[in-house]
Parts: sequence; structure tokens; C-alpha cells
Amino acid sequence: MKATVNIQELLNSGKGVYFIGIGGIGMSAIARYFRSLGVEVSGYDKTPTPLTAELESEGIAIHYNEDVAAIPKDVNLVVYTPAVPKDQAELVYYQTQGYNVVKRSDVLGAISEDTFNICIGGTHGKTTITTMTAHILRHSGYGCNAFLGGIAVNYGTNFWSSNNKVSVIEADEYDRSFLKLSPNVAVITAMDADHLDIYGDEQTMQDAFVAFGSQVKEGGLLIGKFGLKRLRETGVERRWTYSLQNDAADVFAANVQIEEGGYRFDIHLKDGILSGCSLRIGGMHNVENAVAAAAVAAELKIDNDKIKAALADFKGVKRRFEYIIPPKKLSGTTSVQPVLVDDYAHHPEELRALLSSVRTLFPQRVVTVVFQPHLYSRTRDLAKGFAEVLSIADRVILLPIYPARELPIEGVSSEMIAGLIDGKDKSVLSKQDFLAWMQTHATQLDKEFGEVIVMAGAGDIDVLVEPVKEIILKTN
Repeated sequence: MKATVNIQELLNSGKGVYFIGIGGIGMSAIARYFRSLGVEVSGYDKTPTPLTAELESEGIAIHYNEDVAAIPKDVNLVVYTPAVPKDQAELVYYQTQGYNVVKRSDVLGAISEDTFNICIGGTHGKTTITTMTAHILRHSGYGCNAFLGGIAVNYGTNFWSSNNKVSVIEADEYDRSFLKLSPNVAVITAMDADHLDIYGDEQTMQDAFVAFGSQVKEGGLLIGKFGLKRLRETGVERRWTYSLQNDAADVFAANVQIEEGGYRFDIHLKDGILSGCSLRIGGMHNVENAVAAAAVAAELKIDNDKIKAALADFKGVKRRFEYIIPPKKLSGTTSVQPVLVDDYAHHPEELRALLSSVRTLFPQRVVTVVFQPHLYSRTRDLAKGFAEVLSIADRVILLPIYPARELPIEGVSSEMIAGLIDGKDKSVLSKQDFLAWMQTHATQLDKEFGEVIVMAGAGDIDVLVEPVKEIILKTN
């Protein structure tokens, strides 16, 4: 029997939904969607996290031991993420016992069948643009259902619902998941080589993005980053390009000024100018992200003043250029407080945007980057790129590779990246050794010009952020 997803049938059945890998950012958004409809939701994940704790506080039962005896048997639907191993005991049980077992992407496809869909994809930038877009629609009163790949700081969640039948969806390229979506408006931010464990090579990965763009419905709109040459292969009739400041694009920013760790700028739209926009988060790439989000809002005919008000109120996405310790002067002195930034960057181009923005915002400060590589395969494929962009910082500390779903690959380690970084203060430290180093280093931070410590990676480096914050604030 072929697995299917029928949302109405599920609601009528009175039975529950079980999630294998419920703690994933995309999985948890769908779990919250079903919970919002009154469906009984439960799930498994291998480790407790702050996100799973939040899900449990919302009434979702979660267990953390792979145990067939502990799973519910009276469920209508079982959802799993492709990051879960194929031999995971609970997954195998449900598949062999005739349950309706589907991937996360199948559920998103079914949920969005009857809504106007804004789908945002790309190898980087998609989470922030998706969150900005959904925030503009919510803040302006337009309304939307939001399925985000990060936690919106404004609302403390990665999902919300609305009576307006519009869905804003982060379109994930991993495992070709985004090909299950049918956009009315699609955004493609980048097609840089990534997930080569899935695609094999960059050309094949770009082919998938072309296929995603081609799925824009008749009369719909494709908005792509200026310079993505393959957008024309989609055959979509209505196409716009966006850029940070290149006026050859259809939509772009101008008159960008740094303002208190954020930016003030104008956005040139197809049919006018949004002047005096402000964004109170760091990163020039976030100005470009705002351009793309504003372009979507303009396509929906949202009032210009409402778009500007929403951008000014946007507080960012957890772990996307998130100020853990913001820039400020220490009270009663001429000294400056160290700045601590946390970011999910795990691809060389994401790191380039992150570290280049830090350099622009804080040109006089020493920049230390603490980076945890994510996946052995990505480290092997992109080691030279990582070494090049990490060299933007003054000091580089590498943590051991976070394996996620992978087994070790012989000869691939963080030392592989370190060996390619020339002439820098660089080291590879365990998490424990890094915290010990931080205890000493915090007493030596430059008080006159200051230091920026950037913690980056998609693994579990985030568990170190609060300890580092406490060390810095206690010492300074």
C-alpha cells in the first residue's frame, strides 16, 4: 500500500500522529501544526533539547530511547525525517506493520495543497528570508501559516497559523524535499555546492533547484538572487531578480548606512521605493534578505508603510547573526563590552557573509571565530573553502566535526581545515578544552577597541553559547 497524506481524513479519524525525529526544526513545525488542529501528537528523538522541552510543555509526549514497546500503536500517520537511519527500530516497526509512514516533505506537500504558497529555497539565506516574509505578513495583519527552519525571535516559535489560506514555507533542498511543494511565489537565494552526499555533484544539485523553480504555478512569480544564470531554465514567465546593491537587479537596496549594530537603507522595488527602512540586526547579508522579503510583500500588495514597520520590528532568527552580548560601552568608562555572536553558518559562503559582516560592523575589533564543522562529507568536500573564509578572522578555533547522521570518514577531521589555514592564530580544541581556554582568554580581552567572538556551526555548538556568555560577563 502506497503511503499517503490526507489531512481531513486524519482529522476525522480521531487518531494521532507520531514523529520520528520530532526535535528537528522542520519536524517540530509540522508537529505544532497538527497540535494546533487538536490532533494527538507524540514522537521520538535521540536527545532532549530546549526545543523538545518546549514541545513537551505544549502537550506533546516525547521519549528519547529507541523503543518499540514505548511507541503508540493507535496512530493514523507516522512522519519521519530522512536524517533518521533506515534501520531505526521504530521506523522499521511501523513500516513492516502496515502503518501509513511518510516523509516530512510529503506532509508539507499535503498541508499546502489548498493554500496560496510562498516557498523560499536556497543553499543559504532561506531561513531568514522565510522568517522575515512570514513576519511581515503577520505584523501587517495580512496573515499566514508559517513553517520555518528556525525560531523567530519575535514570536519564540517556528510555526504559527492563520485563517488566511496562505502558507510561507522554508523549502528544504536536502533529499530533494522541496520538489513536493507547489509555489505560487518562489524565492531561490543560492545554488552553491552542498549536500553532495545526496546529489553527487554541483550540477545535479542545481538541476534540482531548476526543477523547484519550474514548479511555480501558472501566473506565479519566481524571485531569484541576481547572477543565478540557471533561473531562466525554469521557464517561469514572471521572474524578478534581487540584489544587495546592484541596480541591474529588479529589486535592490541603496543608501545603506550602518546604525547601532544594524542598518538604515532604501529598497528599490519594481513599482517604487521603500525609503528609510531600518533593520536592527547585524549582517549586510540580512539587508539583502530584507530586499527579497520586501519583494514578496510587494507582490502581495502589502502597504509600503506596513512593510517598513515590520522590518523595523524584526528581531531576527535564533542563531542567525544573533547578538548574545550586543555591542555597547561599559557604563562610566571609555571601554567597550565584548560582543558575542551566535550563528548557524555551516557552509563556506554562509561563513563568508557572517565574518565579512562582522568585519564591516566592527572594523577595529579583534575577531575570534569558534567553528564546529558539520558532517564529515561536507568537511571533506569543502575544506579549502572553509579554510579560506575562516581566515577572515584574526583567530580561529575549530571544534571536532559534528557527525549528525554520518559515520567517520578516514582522514577527515577538523585538523584537515586547520592545516589549510595559513599564518593564523589557530587551534583545534574539544568543547571542554575550549571552555577552559575561554576562562583564561576572557581576562585578556581588549577593552579599548574590543573583541568580537563568533560562534558558528549547525551541530551542538549552541550548548556552549550560554556558558561562554556567563564567562565573559562575569569577567568583564
